[in-house]
Amino acid sequence: MIQNFEQMLQKYADVTVRVGLNIQPGQRLIIGGPAARGVCLEEAPLVRRIAASAYKAGARFVEALWGDPELLLMRHRMAPRDSFNEVSEWLINARLSFVEKSDALLTVRGYDPDLFKEQDPKLVGQEMQSILMKYKPVSEYISRNAVNWCVVTGSTAGWAARVFPDLPPEQAVDHLWETIFRICRIDQPDPVSAWEKHVRELAVRTEYMNAKGYAGLHYVGPDTDLKVGLPEGAIWKSARFASESGIDYIGNLPTEEIFSLPHRERIDGTIRASRPLSYGGTLIDDFSLTFEKGRVVKFNAKRGEEMLKQLLATDENACSLGEVSFVPYSSPISQSKILFYDTLIDENAASHLAFGHAYRFSLPGGERMTAAEFMAAGGNESATHVDFMVGSDKLDIDGITRDGTAEPVMRQGEWAFKV
Repeated sequence: MIQNFEQMLQKYADVTVRVGLNIQPGQRLIIGGPAARGVCLEEAPLVRRIAASAYKAGARFVEALWGDPELLLMRHRMAPRDSFNEVSEWLINARLSFVEKSDALLTVRGYDPDLFKEQDPKLVGQEMQSILMKYKPVSEYISRNAVNWCVVTGSTAGWAARVFPDLPPEQAVDHLWETIFRICRIDQPDPVSAWEKHVRELAVRTEYMNAKGYAGLHYVGPDTDLKVGLPEGAIWKSARFASESGIDYIGNLPTEEIFSLPHRERIDGTIRASRPLSYGGTLIDDFSLTFEKGRVVKFNAKRGEEMLKQLLATDENACSLGEVSFVPYSSPISQSKILFYDTLIDENAASHLAFGHAYRFSLPGGERMTAAEFMAAGGNESATHVDFMVGSDKLDIDGITRDGTAEPVMRQGEWAFKV
């Protein structure tokens, strides 16, 4: 057991509530797990502390939706093969009932990334597709910053064993907790002040990119030559957002990125992922994608190709992109040399792109646009949003000005401009 574990866990809960969610007096909070599932039962100690911290911040009501990985696995082993388009809609409707009233939403991740590695990938993909389609009303609230929301992680036995397979189980769980505390700045003397400093530094980068107003980006690296157009007025964002009711919050803990959206019809070329992607309890590894006019026309993966196929077929627009994001190779998460098998963390180790849905707030007035207007402006509408990592110390990225001039943005995975 970590010597000061209880103290660190409480600090983590407090940072989640104060820095991540920024709970306001009178707000309600609902806590769930990833992919519209319940929170893994092993996360109970963290969830209870988050609830207590939320009440101290003035929350009116806190609810947690619980989930059990063994039950999820049992379904894939024993349920009728024609039942995987059925979804527990109450898990989704519970979240919807909160966000419709401008209450806060927290996701706590920690499921074993290889939970379904021995299961039929077609059924896993079918289940994920069904969940995402039903979850779309909640996703739409998130994509337009309607409420203050946050995503965090907590160490569990299954996840820790995957990340640190050479350690005894108990040591692996402790080591993963220590790592989470470090990358989330919980080990700092004053974590809240450390986060404020980090957020300011990211904001300066976004200000530079917004002032440039690039028309596009050009990615060049190993097996990579990809051109990505940007919509007129595309807005670069970083850690801090404001909800429709004016509540400042941070959507992911940790976060090291600045990001915007691509023009969904102006993506051409080939790009190779630099890290594996854990999706739906299976691993997609060593994969590349070729785009023409904004859509994937060819793909391959040495592992998890069937799951990648399912992901790209989630709906009509899942095979296009909804996000472009920059993360320097020297980020703390990258330098840890740890593969977390969790996109929330791994995306902050490398520049990345995202399949599917684009965030409305990445376009001027996007929150007020209809779906058709958003698409016409270049944004992508999809039930899914899945980040995959492309950055490395061998990747160069140029910004393309409106007159076609190329300017360095990243070189060998590091920022190529000073601020």
